[in-house]
Amino acid sequence: MRRSFKDYLVLTAKGMAMGAADVVPGVSGGTIAFISGIYEELISTISGVKIGLLYTWKNEGFKAMWKEFNGNFIIALLGGILFSIFTVMRLTNYLLENHPILIWSFFFGLVLASIYYVAKQIEKWTFNVFLFLVIGAGVAFYITSLPPLAAAPNDLYLFFAGAIAICAMILPGISGAFILVLLGAYKTVSEAAHEFDLKILGIVALGAVFGLLSFSRLLKWLFRNYSTLTLATLTGFIAGSLNKIWPWKLKLETAQYGDKVITLRDESVMPWNFGSEPHTFQAFMLMLAGFALILILEGLAEKKPVQDNAANPNV
Repeated sequence: MRRSFKDYLVLTAKGMAMGAADVVPGVSGGTIAFISGIYEELISTISGVKIGLLYTWKNEGFKAMWKEFNGNFIIALLGGILFSIFTVMRLTNYLLENHPILIWSFFFGLVLASIYYVAKQIEKWTFNVFLFLVIGAGVAFYITSLPPLAAAPNDLYLFFAGAIAICAMILPGISGAFILVLLGAYKTVSEAAHEFDLKILGIVALGAVFGLLSFSRLLKWLFRNYSTLTLATLTGFIAGSLNKIWPWKLKLETAQYGDKVITLRDESVMPWNFGSEPHTFQAFMLMLAGFALILILEGLAEKKPVQDNAANPNV
């Protein structure tokens, strides 16, 4: 499949949406990739990173290697993600700090609609499909309900924290930033990023590369051999994550990480039990806006390349 310049602009916009989601502890960039129609191509491209690319470069030239790597796709997507992280992140953090109910309402509507979007791709519903959906929802709900660990930030621990967090980041429904909070590594990583501690960032990055390459191969294998059950499980993951992004929460325990305040424990309540200014009308309007955004993303999504790119991602 050949992409036009407009196609790559749309792809970069999807990357920006993924980057904005990934910086929020509770929202997954993998969810955005899935609902925007690029998830399987992303997984297939990442899992295609192997030593054989160097042989292709040596024997056939850089252009052939770049095509086999699906380089244009990665550059367009990564460019959008990085742009979003370094620009939209400031706005997202400001909104989370000053208007938490409103921004969580928008994300809630977005994720709620994505459950329908992913589930409707399952052509035949059987007992096993429902079972895997329930299991996926249960696992995600359990993870989002866990208290953070008090971990010693040694090098090996940070390596595996990076590996696990990046797996969550590409898994719809579970946030990589939230996994770092759970593992007790968020403070260490955020301080390292703020202070440009290259040693710690390098260890976490190596773990992320290890996790990304290994987990993407597993996901690709699951999609190729158990596509329906994998879709059902991912639908469950997304549904189970709704617990984490419910807009009306009472904070039970927080921690100060540099200039950020991270909630360690909270309790979901109904708007009428929230107490101070639940902003119910505005919240439900933003939920509808998030829901509508999924319809827009679905319209922008590629309709045919999911299978084509999974088998042959050379675009």
